[in-house]
Amino acid sequence: MELAHSLLLNEDALAQITEAKRPVFIFEWLRFLDKVLVAANKVDVKEKQKKLVEQLTGLISSAPGPPTRKLLAKNLATLYSIGDTFTVFQTLDKCNEIIKSKDDTPAYLPTKLAAVACVGAFYDKMGRMLGSSFPDTINNLLKAVKSAESQGRGEILLSLQKVLCGLGGAAASCHRDIYKNARSLLTDRSMAVRCAVAKCLLELQNEAVFMWTTELENVATLCFKALEGSNYGVRVAVAKLLGTVMATALMPKQAAVMRQNVKRATLEEVLELMATGFLRGGSGFLKSGGEMLKGGGSVSREVRVGVTQAYVVFVTTLGGQWLERNFATFLSHVLDLVSHPRATQTHVEAVYSRRCVSFMLRATLGGLLGEKAQIAAGKEICQAISKQMRAVEAVVNDISGENKAGAADVSASQHVMVCALKELGSLVQSLSATASPLIQEPSIGLLETVTSVLLHPSMAARLAAAWCLRCVAVALPYQLTPLLDRCAERINNLKSSPEAVSGYSFAMAALLGGVHQCPLGIPHSKGKLVVSIAEDLLRTAAQNSRLSLQRTQAGWLLLGALMTLGPSLVRYHLPKMLLLWRNVFPRSQKELEAEKARGDSFTWQVTLEGRAGALCAMRSFVAHCPELLTEDVIRRLMTPIECAMTMMSQVPAIIKVHGAHLKASAAMVRLRLYDILALLPPKTYEGSFNALLRELVAEFTLTDNSANTTTSLLRSLCHYDDSVLMGSWLQETDHKCIEDQLQPNSASGSGALEHDPSSIYLRVPVGEAIPGPLPLGVSVIDASVALFGVVFPHVSFKHRLQMLDHFAECIKQAKGVRQQAVQLNIFTAVLSALKGLAENKSTLGPEEVRKSALALVMGALDNPNPILRCAAGEALGRMAQVVGEATFIARMAQTSFDKLKSARDVVSRTGHSLALGCLHRYVGGIGSGQHLKTSVSILLALAQDGSSHEVQTWALHSLALIVDSSGPMYRGYVEPTLSLVLTLLLTVPPSHTEVHQCLGRCLGALITTVGPELQGNGATISTIRSSCLVGCAIMQDHSDSLVQAAAISCLQQLHMFAPRHVNLSSLVPCLCVHLCSSHLLLRRAAVACLRQLAQREAAEVCEYAMSLAKRAGDNNTINLNITETGLEGVLFGMLDRETDRKLCSDIHDTLGHMLSSLAVEKLSHWLKLCKDVLAATTDVAAVVVFEVEKDEEDSEKKDEMDDDTMFTGLGDDDKSKPSVAPRWVTRVFAADCLCRIILLCENDKAHFDLAAARSAQAKNPKGDQLVLHLSDLIRMAFMAATDHSHQLRMAGLQALEDIIKKFASVPEPEFPGHVILEQYQANVGAALRPAFSPDTPSDITAKACQVCSTWIGSGVVSDLNDLRRVHTLLVSSLDKVQAGKGSSSQLYSESATTMEKLAVLKAWAEVYVVAMKIKKEAQSKPSKPVRTADEDEEDEDLGANVLPPDSLITLVQPELPSLSRLWLAMLRDYALLTLPAEFSSQLPPDGGAFYTPETIDTARLHYRSSWAPVLHAVALWLSSTGFGAGEEELAPAIPQAASSTTKTFEESVKDRMHLMLGVSIEFLCFPRPEEPIEHVMSCLLALFTLLESPCFKIHIAEDQLLAVELLNVLHRLLLTRDPPAVQLQVTAVVQETIRAAQNHLQRQKANKGKEEEGEKDSQPSVGEGGDTGELVPGKSLVFAAMELLVFVLVRHLPQLNARVKESPSHVPHRPQRLPEESARLVANTVSILAELPSLCSPAGSMTILPTVLFLITGVLRETAVKTADNSVPVTVSAALQGIKTIITSPLARVESMQTQWTGLVRSSLASVLEHSQPDESRPDMDEVSMLTAITLFLLSASNELVGVTVLQKGCMDRFRNALNSSDPWVQARCYQLLLSVFQHSSRALSTPYIHALAPLMVEKLKAVERSRPGTAAELQAVQEGIRVLENLVGMGEEQNRVQLLALLVPTLVSYLLDENAISSAPQVSKGLHDFALQNLMRIGPLYPAAFKIVIGAAPELKIRLESAILANQASNRAKAAARQAQPTVQAAPTIKLKTSFF
Repeated sequence: MELAHSLLLNEDALAQITEAKRPVFIFEWLRFLDKVLVAANKVDVKEKQKKLVEQLTGLISSAPGPPTRKLLAKNLATLYSIGDTFTVFQTLDKCNEIIKSKDDTPAYLPTKLAAVACVGAFYDKMGRMLGSSFPDTINNLLKAVKSAESQGRGEILLSLQKVLCGLGGAAASCHRDIYKNARSLLTDRSMAVRCAVAKCLLELQNEAVFMWTTELENVATLCFKALEGSNYGVRVAVAKLLGTVMATALMPKQAAVMRQNVKRATLEEVLELMATGFLRGGSGFLKSGGEMLKGGGSVSREVRVGVTQAYVVFVTTLGGQWLERNFATFLSHVLDLVSHPRATQTHVEAVYSRRCVSFMLRATLGGLLGEKAQIAAGKEICQAISKQMRAVEAVVNDISGENKAGAADVSASQHVMVCALKELGSLVQSLSATASPLIQEPSIGLLETVTSVLLHPSMAARLAAAWCLRCVAVALPYQLTPLLDRCAERINNLKSSPEAVSGYSFAMAALLGGVHQCPLGIPHSKGKLVVSIAEDLLRTAAQNSRLSLQRTQAGWLLLGALMTLGPSLVRYHLPKMLLLWRNVFPRSQKELEAEKARGDSFTWQVTLEGRAGALCAMRSFVAHCPELLTEDVIRRLMTPIECAMTMMSQVPAIIKVHGAHLKASAAMVRLRLYDILALLPPKTYEGSFNALLRELVAEFTLTDNSANTTTSLLRSLCHYDDSVLMGSWLQETDHKCIEDQLQPNSASGSGALEHDPSSIYLRVPVGEAIPGPLPLGVSVIDASVALFGVVFPHVSFKHRLQMLDHFAECIKQAKGVRQQAVQLNIFTAVLSALKGLAENKSTLGPEEVRKSALALVMGALDNPNPILRCAAGEALGRMAQVVGEATFIARMAQTSFDKLKSARDVVSRTGHSLALGCLHRYVGGIGSGQHLKTSVSILLALAQDGSSHEVQTWALHSLALIVDSSGPMYRGYVEPTLSLVLTLLLTVPPSHTEVHQCLGRCLGALITTVGPELQGNGATISTIRSSCLVGCAIMQDHSDSLVQAAAISCLQQLHMFAPRHVNLSSLVPCLCVHLCSSHLLLRRAAVACLRQLAQREAAEVCEYAMSLAKRAGDNNTINLNITETGLEGVLFGMLDRETDRKLCSDIHDTLGHMLSSLAVEKLSHWLKLCKDVLAATTDVAAVVVFEVEKDEEDSEKKDEMDDDTMFTGLGDDDKSKPSVAPRWVTRVFAADCLCRIILLCENDKAHFDLAAARSAQAKNPKGDQLVLHLSDLIRMAFMAATDHSHQLRMAGLQALEDIIKKFASVPEPEFPGHVILEQYQANVGAALRPAFSPDTPSDITAKACQVCSTWIGSGVVSDLNDLRRVHTLLVSSLDKVQAGKGSSSQLYSESATTMEKLAVLKAWAEVYVVAMKIKKEAQSKPSKPVRTADEDEEDEDLGANVLPPDSLITLVQPELPSLSRLWLAMLRDYALLTLPAEFSSQLPPDGGAFYTPETIDTARLHYRSSWAPVLHAVALWLSSTGFGAGEEELAPAIPQAASSTTKTFEESVKDRMHLMLGVSIEFLCFPRPEEPIEHVMSCLLALFTLLESPCFKIHIAEDQLLAVELLNVLHRLLLTRDPPAVQLQVTAVVQETIRAAQNHLQRQKANKGKEEEGEKDSQPSVGEGGDTGELVPGKSLVFAAMELLVFVLVRHLPQLNARVKESPSHVPHRPQRLPEESARLVANTVSILAELPSLCSPAGSMTILPTVLFLITGVLRETAVKTADNSVPVTVSAALQGIKTIITSPLARVESMQTQWTGLVRSSLASVLEHSQPDESRPDMDEVSMLTAITLFLLSASNELVGVTVLQKGCMDRFRNALNSSDPWVQARCYQLLLSVFQHSSRALSTPYIHALAPLMVEKLKAVERSRPGTAAELQAVQEGIRVLENLVGMGEEQNRVQLLALLVPTLVSYLLDENAISSAPQVSKGLHDFALQNLMRIGPLYPAAFKIVIGAAPELKIRLESAILANQASNRAKAAARQAQPTVQAAPTIKLKTSFF
């Protein structure tokens, strides 16, 4: 392939390769040329142009394939437009010659087509440069069209289109000729030609004025004719032509009008023309004979669907603004269409017409209009409805009967109503909460208008109105309850009108069905209301025969709808329901017989309807309340169901007696019965299988049914991948809902609500806008097929055989069309049964069953109907899967092999090739491996059969299935398959799109098979890879969207496996262009691919998209809307237009990936994107904000208005806005993006630090920090939070909360002491205020409470008045909470109220927690002096700008009494709700303080999210008030019986303690993984706070098991939760628990001590462990604490664990610094460990002390590491403190333990000594800490250690080493420690050390003279040493003084410098001199006699000393002046220990 990459064709290389590979080589060269010509140097091109032209023209006559000729033509044209144009006319003539040629052989055709393509390309590229040659060319092409075959006709027409495009208006002289010739071809039998003509005429109408003036009617008629018998592609093309021509006729293009004086068409004329197509089809205005024969025939459906699409094109071309202006006309026109009698000749036709009109409205209104315009359109629709309704009422009320025509009008009006109401509902639902102006404005009266239709005489209109109300309620949930109430009231008032009963019950059912889409629900009482109404209707049904039918239906409908509310509500009404169901059916066989004998046709109709209704309600119950289906309930349901089954067999007899009009009711009963049985487990009705199966089989084999009805389920039961064979990919287009009408099965696409009223309350199927149940006849068959699949796996083999034989018989008996219908139904049933078998993992049965099934299936493999063949193939595969035996599979495969080898007809070849594919698909690669080779060779052969593209399609499809299922086993066949795929791609005509689609599937499957190998560089892999890329390139250039989509998904696969080899620079622009495609599947593929690319290479993707935008700017052929916002902007725009769920979710993901990889670098860009989307809010927000303020005082009002007006009127700059302002869904997504951007910036602190951000920006102006955009962030959050849309308000509040949390602590650099958010106080207040208005939904108020508490707690607001603004909002909501349960007007369910109340309490709790924290911090700081004496008074003199530390608490204080009561009540509720299910009987029957028993399940969730802060707040309140001591028990939290108020204070304290502890321990036992860590922290903080209060300490210490349980729970918590903060808090709680126990022990000892005053000497053994020292696990607090503490230590210092060291894998590792948090944890743990012995009796402490000391010395050993600044790590100081605590404990004085104790102390010291030496494994050991520890032992436990020589020697060694250390700091500390040892009171201890170490010291100090200190540290060491010597001198006896001074004085004198050296000496040396001199001058007077003797003995000392003193005095005099200014400073020792251990 590389050889093909040269400017000229490499002919040598071409000659060397095989014939088969040449086309690929040539194509690859042309591809290269296409890229290189544009970029090449013009001079190079001109040099080689002659040769290139020769090579290219030579290729024309080499019979190139379709993709090659397209590229060839393009390259030639490009070459001429870049190089010289001398020879262009020669080439053109040459092409014309070829076209004129008379050679019609198939072999010559490709050459002709290549010439045609070249001509088109020349004109397209060079247009008018080719000047006058065009008439000949055009005539030549037109002549050729006449004689060409279909492929040639198509190519020539496309070429003509290009000629026209290139020449523009210049070709006017030929326009008529082209038009005349093309006209006749619009009805060509080849669909591809029709498409080509449509494209050609579309190009022509740009310039040919006559087409949309004089010829307008003819063009329309032509288009209608072209639509007859058309396929989807033709419909799209012709609709585009028709719609565009009509739009042009109405608004001509300016240029064309200027040239000729044109008469414009009026809107009425144009619409009238279109309407003829819709109503009369292609027959024109003269009734042609053919139509008469069809029997007054209706319009062919293809025409109607095509015209519908044309209407949409027409409106879209004219644009949104035109639609806004002319909407009224357009609406009345389309509604007239559907009221026209020709559109509604039969019921199904009427439904089809309605769907078409609905499609027109939805596609135009929904897509082209923005939200404001949609509201205006809604008004228009309302007016249209009320106008129709007035006409209907006039007819209905016209008793005299003068208005005869009226009845027809009424029936026509129902269809108008359905369309209008359906669109109104869709409109309101898509607007969601933004639709509120439409609902609220009284002049529109939407609700009145819609409810008035509930009385329409036609059921369809009533149902549509009910549906519309449901849409309103889902969009605006606050309407739900009022609407329900209104309907209930009307039903009660208008009981006597059948329409009213029916209409209002429909509405109520619809509203109940919508509840599940409203998260806030409806009040529980509405359920009772519905039940009572329904019961009443059923009870009174028999009273009045005029109403019986309606009342019965309405009653059951309501009960069915009630079931959708779910088990929590239905549970209460179940007994009543079971009773009602039982009473509808006869109790016994005898009653049934009796019933048959009496009754007339009407009573039977009512009875059947009633039973159908009852079964329907049952089905709804089973579907929506599966939790209530206990065995008992199922048993009770089975009674009526079995009765219904028995009745079914009697019904035919009844129908015979009473007439056929009962058939429909009987069918309805059957439908309901099948539906409910399919939902119940088949085991429950085993007994009735025989009778049931008889019914089912009769149903779908059409035994008693003369109509040839077919089921609609076959497509869904076949495999999704087979859509290309069945054409069901139409389900995936934008026109799905109208294209469904053209599918072959019965009544396909004719779904309508009136076919099954119960669908009004069922869930809408995914992807549907409105439920569309199929007509009853089809639904019953569907239900029977589905149930057959459920029952079949449970039937005996004998019966299976009978049924299969019966099926074969049925098919044989039927003839013609009926046979097809029966066969379709039977196959669907068989497929359903096989699917059921596979799901149940059961087998098909013995040999004879298999044989029968196989015969049935094989018979259909050669059925002429492709859908049946598909089903047969699928069934074969499923059978192989179910049987699963190799021999059986081999037999099936062999049959197909034999058939394929011999058969020549298309049908059996296609059927059997699919059979092979399906076998492989269901058995997988391994099961069918042995047939792989044969299958592949046969299919490869079939795929090359050029004579039938149908065979090719099926063979390739099967091949793709085999490649997919074989996986790696296919690897050996990849190369031949790939070369075949390429060959076919290069040769199959593009009009056979199915073949190309299957080739795409094959290519995709092959890429997956090769997989990651594609990255390799081997020769074979490179070839495979380049073949795949060539294949993708060919498909990308194909004209069909599905093929392009396949190309994209292949490239996506390639990118996944070999990303380096996919060229994004060409792929991304191509994807961007496809984003505007009119094909849903192509848009989906493009977005899915972008999503994958953006995951890895978001930046590149965006760059390439922008480069495309620049190119598009240069040439306007690419219609793209990429502006400066780039691809992201386009995707945001798509979110407004797209409705497809998959597509939107992919767009969300793509934007998400781009955001996470790019947003931080390009902050401004992304924030601007979000802001532009959010700023497009409807202007209603401004109004809302103002209205809230009316009642504030004027002064404040003025400020508020300023706050709020800041943000209104945003984003109104006159940029070219996108066609539609962003819709609310997109705005919500933008708000979510905003939150994500803030989250993404978290990692870099500069984003949240204004000073840093400014300096960073100064350095790098390109950089961008989030904090610089703060005002934008707040503004966006504000816009969102004050919008109409509820979802957007939620997102806005969330964003606001995030902003507050992240920026609360960012300081304002220009005003120190202030934070940056302070300037936005007003905005935050203004954003929150609307959320607290009374009509705001609970979830928004709850969220706003959360934001309030975050804002108040953030500490941003410093001014009390500003705080009060937000504070009043919380106070007002607190009043709401106190209002209690029975508040009057309730709109939402009780759980919504619970949510709101709990949110308020949680917010208050969070504020209180912060307030208390501030207060505590203020108390711990030193208080400011001057304060007023009385603290309770308000300190007004302070001025409002300084926030006194307790001001927040002053805001909370007034509310505390009520708050604390509510909080405790809430905790009590929560505690009850967390009880396990088995204690549910203990729950209070009437609910808790904030929940009702009915909503208990949802309430739990709300409690779960808000209890933790409340617990913390209650703990703070209890501990600050001493457990509510001061609180007057005015009102108990929950009013109970009077007796309960008499609880004593102690009891209530105990209750509260148990409540708090219970809640905490229950939670900490097992916090769910999804619980936020904040809850765990709140809970621990609450425990800690409680433990701080003395009252609670006593409580927990008295009941030791409680404390043990608490510690065990905390231990478990540590095992599961990692964050250090949690672990630290746990240790704090443990510490407090231990303290509580210590205090308790002290009290016990004190009491015991008092009792035993007499016997002083006996030491009471109080404490754990008693006299034996045994600690019982589970009962012992000390044991529990040890467990927990050891766990913490070993977690952070695994080396402590002795077992780790012994394990063979252990690598000894050097100690290292712990991270700071771990260090604090370990330190806390150690200090708690050291406290534990004090809780034990002496014997007990001896049990634990060895462990404790082992751990503490271990911690010391592991963490004593040198630090750079010589600081002592916290762990070390804690360990030292612990050692001291233990050694100095009173235990040492207990005689009985003396020997044990001594042993312990000695071994501890020994282990410290052992580890205190730095060795090679621990080079950075901190000796100082170890020496400190040794010293501690020596000082504190001197008695135990005196005279133990081993230890003494060890200690001395350590000191000696330290003295000899090279580190001056170590020396200095060593001297200090030695001093403390030398000074120890016990001489027995100190003397050996003095004797051993003093000489060494003296030597060291003497040596200083030779090497004077060079650093401050060294100087300090010397000073410390001298201090020790001085102390020794002082300690010595008088007689030894002289010897001691003789050591000290000469040493000091030796430090003195002579006066010459002093001036030049370094600072440190001078310091030493001064120090020595001062000391000498101090020592002299202390010991005058001895001093004299020493000085006298050595004269040189005396001289040095005197000269130094003199020099000193001289310098002192010089400094005296300076000295006076400075006060004297005391010389303090320069080293201080952080903690004094001594």
